[in-house]
Amino acid sequence: MARSSKKNETDVIDADVEVGLSLAVADGSRLLEELPREKLAWMLQKMCEIRYFEEKAEDLYIRGLVHGTMHLSIGQEASAVGSSSALRSDDLIIHHHRGHGHTIAKGADITLMMAEFLGKEPGYCRGRGGSMHIADIPAGNLGATGVVGSGIPTAVGIALALQMRRSDQVLLCFFGDGAANLGEFHEALNMASIWKLPVVFICENNQYGMSMSVRRSMNIEHISTRACSYGIPGKTVDGNDVLAVYQTIAAAVEHARSGKGPVLVENVTYRWRGHSKSDRNLYRTQEEIESWKKLCPIRRFKKVLVEAGVMDSEEVEAIDREAKATIDRAAEEALTFPEPSPENMEDEVYAP
Repeated sequence: MARSSKKNETDVIDADVEVGLSLAVADGSRLLEELPREKLAWMLQKMCEIRYFEEKAEDLYIRGLVHGTMHLSIGQEASAVGSSSALRSDDLIIHHHRGHGHTIAKGADITLMMAEFLGKEPGYCRGRGGSMHIADIPAGNLGATGVVGSGIPTAVGIALALQMRRSDQVLLCFFGDGAANLGEFHEALNMASIWKLPVVFICENNQYGMSMSVRRSMNIEHISTRACSYGIPGKTVDGNDVLAVYQTIAAAVEHARSGKGPVLVENVTYRWRGHSKSDRNLYRTQEEIESWKKLCPIRRFKKVLVEAGVMDSEEVEAIDREAKATIDRAAEEALTFPEPSPENMEDEVYAP
């Protein structure tokens, strides 16, 4: 189909454009008028919960109460919340090793999530999954694995099942910029495109695949450019602007739900912490980190809400305080839960 050579940065997913690239930006004033105040408050609440969960997780790790390692998403809260805000309750997600934010944004019980993070028996996966493998099947969170990029081909299988069942559900598949250089990324996008599967691929470009800068690992400016190779829309969005993410993913979800096939969205963001707890951050400067902290998605959204008159300063800070209290209560309760018993350690093990 013909495509106009003129790029409109306010376009998100143009129904008449099958292949194209644009930098998606939010029509913030319109969204603030259209979205219910309760939804905007929920978005802020979840972003704050993610931030405080991650900070609490870091504290628990330092205290020696966490088994194994963890991958924090502090600074990336808008990507998870903006994306999940665009879904229906029965839609699905599959995420990756840096997935605490996705789990919270999809509506997890934070006490059960904290229990799983701590390896406790009442956790979502009975303490057997831990930080990188938290799943909440009833809420539509199909979990993750610690293998980079492994969720992308899995997403194709899930989306194919949805299509074969003639369901109108949509799947969001989250992965990082490092995964976009793997073979399974290209194979999966090609197959999803051919079959017009109901999946939105979301690349959370936080600038580094472990310690490798995206500028050194790719010879393109936007990862979403690769969508053109598979005949699907590709959009790059400011991943620290929760309204821009919401607007872009909502249009992508509608595109996929209507039977037009997948969309590739690149949420440009940044992780404030290292790749994992063993990361000494020797590959980037403190000045770089501080420059991204000035783009804090939570502080930014608070300012938008107050300046637009949606809430006053006390209301946004009250939401912030409640989010912190929620995380504190969850951690306090989860720490009292029992450890998994050796007697049932082989339950749910499928291989002999």
